[in-house]
Amino acid sequence: MAGRATPLVLTLASGSPRRRALLEALGFPLRVVPPRVEEAGEDLPQDPRELALALARRKGGEVPGEWVLAADTVVDLDGRVLGKPRDRVENHLFLRLLSGRTHQVHTAIYLRTPQDLVVEVHTTRVRFRNLSQEEIAWYVQSGEGLDKAGGYGAQGLGMALLEGIEGDFYTVVGLPVARVFVLLWERGFRP
Repeated sequence: MAGRATPLVLTLASGSPRRRALLEALGFPLRVVPPRVEEAGEDLPQDPRELALALARRKGGEVPGEWVLAADTVVDLDGRVLGKPRDRVENHLFLRLLSGRTHQVHTAIYLRTPQDLVVEVHTTRVRFRNLSQEEIAWYVQSGEGLDKAGGYGAQGLGMALLEGIEGDFYTVVGLPVARVFVLLWERGFRP
């Protein structure tokens, strides 16, 4: 009796429950291995796009496996990186800065396969409504933004803060799903 080929498994080098949920929703066989990567340091680029790329490379490069996907999302307000807020005070500051303004969200992906390595960044523009102090306090109190770049989540309560999105919504959530799907599909990886 001939042996069956070992089924392919995608290793997700991320601790993000959102990225995991998106890939699981597509039906990809998944193994999650959160990397232990410092997301700050003098050796990292200051440019927001380059920072997203550098962090995705670090995360993906640290995790073993034939099929490895990593991603990193950076919020860019006029060239200033708004990372994950350290606390509610910083979360409040980020939302005040974003209120009534347009910013960019860069999500870099790193996909290592048996055939090649793809590293690229995707950018979406996001416009916030003019937020009142009461609205900012309500959102900060929810705690939702504390583990998210820029201090907000477009897919949760943060949807009430947004006025518009130009580009891929899932880039803002943290994974350009359609692009990742195409990259995997073209290389023979199927859900």
